[in-house]
Amino acid sequence: MNTTITSSGTKSVLTLNDVHKSFGEAHIIRGVNLELHEGERHAIIGPNGAGKSTLFHLISGQFRPSSGQIFLGDLPIHGLEAREINRLGMARSFQITNIFPGLSVFENLRFGVMRRHGLQYNFWRPASRSKKVTQETEQLLEQLRLTKQSDTLGGELSYSEQRSLEIGMALSSDPKVLLLDEPMAGMSREETEYTVGLIRELTVGRSLMIVEHDMDVVFSLSDRISVLVYGEIIATGTPDEIRANAQVQEAYLGTEVEA
Repeated sequence: MNTTITSSGTKSVLTLNDVHKSFGEAHIIRGVNLELHEGERHAIIGPNGAGKSTLFHLISGQFRPSSGQIFLGDLPIHGLEAREINRLGMARSFQITNIFPGLSVFENLRFGVMRRHGLQYNFWRPASRSKKVTQETEQLLEQLRLTKQSDTLGGELSYSEQRSLEIGMALSSDPKVLLLDEPMAGMSREETEYTVGLIRELTVGRSLMIVEHDMDVVFSLSDRISVLVYGEIIATGTPDEIRANAQVQEAYLGTEVEA
């Protein structure tokens, strides 16, 4: 059993133990130890090239660690494929929007819901005949505030709506753990505020790990923050603790925090 109960009594739903990743001579992730607590919003920040996306690839199964262990709850997942990890209760979005632009918003979301119910390969039963799939898709549309765009092609949505749709596609598998990789990248301030509010609503009762460069988003959304610099976690703490950490200010945040 690998379940860890923290000092506050919460359960760790994701645990990384001394995780390393090298590509040839390049040592990208250098012994990361990290925990995501149940119901927590946890941000990973760090300068460009720190290894944040590589770390997400390791957690979600796109890459395998060179050494170390990763647990989803009690289950070791460091040797599993991404699709196997998804079935166990983890989903992620990517830096680049990853939707089906030629399908409607409804069809994009329905595909994910069908897959969760094991119906994606059932060619003999039209998806429209599954009331449960339709009801769950409509509920997800409402949660995403995309009901009016239900029949709109994914490729015709605004950028922020496409990002919302991608988050919805990740949520369509009903994951316990959600990974979001720079969901606010390229957004205006108004779009960012809208998306932050949406993420707050959609992640109630779930555990969220997010990579994000917008420090206003990070400090307002996160329960805890970990700082990754050159493949190592140099600090983990509450937003106030990270703001006050001299090592973090020197290595990454600098005068941004003082301002």
